[in-house]
Amino acid sequence: MKITKDLYQSNLVLLTDFYQLTMAYAYWKSGKGEQEAVFNLFFRKHPFQGGFTLAAGLDYVVDFCKNFKFENGDLEYLAGMKNKDKSPVFEPAFLEYLKNLAFTCDIDAVEEGTVVFPNAPLIRVRGPLIQCQLLETPLLNIINFQTLIATKAARINIAAQGEPVLEFGLRRAQGIDGALAASRAAYIGGCTSTSNVMAGKLFGIPVAGTHAHSWIMSFETELEAFVAYADAFPDQCVFLVDTYDTLNGVKNAIKVGEILRSKGKEMVGIRIDSGDLAYFSTKARQLLDEAGFPDAKIIASNDLDEHIIASLKSQEADINVWGVGTKLVTAYDQPALGAVYKLSAIRMADGTWDPKVKVSQQLLKINIPGVHNVKRYFTKGKAIADMIYLEDQDIDPKSVVIIDPIDATRRKRLMPVYYQEEVLLKPIFKKGKKVYDLPTLDAIRNRAAEQLESLDKTHKRLVNPHLYPVGLEENLHHLRMELVLKAKKFDNGMD
Repeated sequence: MKITKDLYQSNLVLLTDFYQLTMAYAYWKSGKGEQEAVFNLFFRKHPFQGGFTLAAGLDYVVDFCKNFKFENGDLEYLAGMKNKDKSPVFEPAFLEYLKNLAFTCDIDAVEEGTVVFPNAPLIRVRGPLIQCQLLETPLLNIINFQTLIATKAARINIAAQGEPVLEFGLRRAQGIDGALAASRAAYIGGCTSTSNVMAGKLFGIPVAGTHAHSWIMSFETELEAFVAYADAFPDQCVFLVDTYDTLNGVKNAIKVGEILRSKGKEMVGIRIDSGDLAYFSTKARQLLDEAGFPDAKIIASNDLDEHIIASLKSQEADINVWGVGTKLVTAYDQPALGAVYKLSAIRMADGTWDPKVKVSQQLLKINIPGVHNVKRYFTKGKAIADMIYLEDQDIDPKSVVIIDPIDATRRKRLMPVYYQEEVLLKPIFKKGKKVYDLPTLDAIRNRAAEQLESLDKTHKRLVNPHLYPVGLEENLHHLRMELVLKAKKFDNGMD
């Protein structure tokens, strides 16, 4: 099987944790396998101590669900699993059930490129318990990583203040598929191009790159190397100038730039990959301007992230383009988003929904029960609050109160008649059939930019961002508290 995006267009039904299969078997044995349930995928804290998160990965989720099927090879592998007493882990009748299992779930999700916040569902899965359970691990695998990288890319692009950011992370990424998914997510987050040629082919992302120090070192002199490179690529010359002496490298680039100009071509710019980037970029700009190359770009790389870029900006570094690799594609300062997938309701025999809550000593880990959705309110094009609400609950359209899921003393009153609103969870699958038209990657990237623009700048600060209001609608808050108290068997408020 090829390890490309085609991987997700193939059967990956065994890309799951073993306990998902054992639970599926136990559901089947107990007769609960076809009971309808609702699960929600959400996260509890923003990554990177930030004020927003950018959803990504839905395209992969759609591919996975479209190809959700146990094939003969999968069933043969499961049939070969043995208990300690050498008996089969899964009885043949269950494997036959899996063989005939067809994907029939409803999936609602926020669109890729949407700004999202803690505790609100990114994906809601509704369907037979067995199917919902088997989707948990792959959906978390996909959404956790791509959302994390898209968010990191957005933060880096915010720090770059509109200047191009090139994603250079392939060689440092977490494996082949990690590199491809990271390139895709980074593009959604605002990066303008990637060094990853396969990602360019698979996703249509613009590719970019210059040359390495080895190119320079393979020649007798740096100048000779620059001349040879200019001969090979006269229309896209960016010279890496720090192999030996950075400022002398800039001077050699200028010499070759003059040769190119005499032939009717123009040097694109230089790249600095080490040393004091603020100092060398300023000196390089002076040399380039004095030599008559004011339009030549200065590209910086060398383990950059949003904080280093912000620092260089504050130092007034003369850098026009940013090449970011390791710290982007590995989410260097936070390697996991930590999204979870929790049961929120079970359909009873009489057709009603039984809301479910997981109780914990940590308020952060108490999930939100029921069949709920998310509504975002806007005023003058700016997002002002998100409401998590029960879909079957009547809400007074003249006044809405949202209550913080963690701190019930934090409340906000909204007057929807004065605001625009958008329901965030969109239908993706209905009874296993895709009903959503997947946008192009460029459309997703544009949506991400629009979503970020809709946030107040205080929510986008890299350090100590202002908290965006997200809360439970009053009825949902009361339901949750009632279920928590019932689960803890409180009597008159006393343990």
